[in-house]
Amino acid sequence: MNGILLKFRRLAVALVFLLGAANASQADQTDPRLDALFEKLRIAEVFSIAHATEQQIWIIWHEAPEIPEVAEIMEDGLQAMRESRLGDALEAFDKAVRRAPTFAEAWNKRATINFLLADYPASIADVRQTLALEPRHFGALSGLGLINLKLDRKADALAAFEAALEIHPFLPVRFEIDALRKAVEGEKI
Repeated sequence: MNGILLKFRRLAVALVFLLGAANASQADQTDPRLDALFEKLRIAEVFSIAHATEQQIWIIWHEAPEIPEVAEIMEDGLQAMRESRLGDALEAFDKAVRRAPTFAEAWNKRATINFLLADYPASIADVRQTLALEPRHFGALSGLGLINLKLDRKADALAAFEAALEIHPFLPVRFEIDALRKAVEGEKI
């Protein structure tokens, strides 16, 4: 069982860096281009197409809505994340969600910081808000899976990862989900 948790810890680190890698600009989760991109992602048969499509989705998700200062605030938070200044990042993303409460990526980034700070209840609340605004947010669903693993809620983790994989079939978690499924099935016996 420790091997599963170690693999998921490595995956968590990879996802945190992946989810924090994009830059801010000008649109958000309401962008009409997303529907076609999500369909392309869902039917992707090879990693290269899925990866390129995922990157396009992240770029759009990171585009700040037309609210003064939000793009700059998000960039400040992302820079603080890259520099491991988690307190500064949290402060920036707190400000972003106050200024743009319908901007899903601000909530998602704050969820990521709260996860890194081990404030799992706050992270879960932010993930829920992200998903209320963008139900297709595979990053938030993956994050929810990681939180549930930290809380030793394997069945909830599995459900979150499976939901994420329905949206994005090439997420790195796909390599570990069978082991988690076996662990959950073993607990049910």
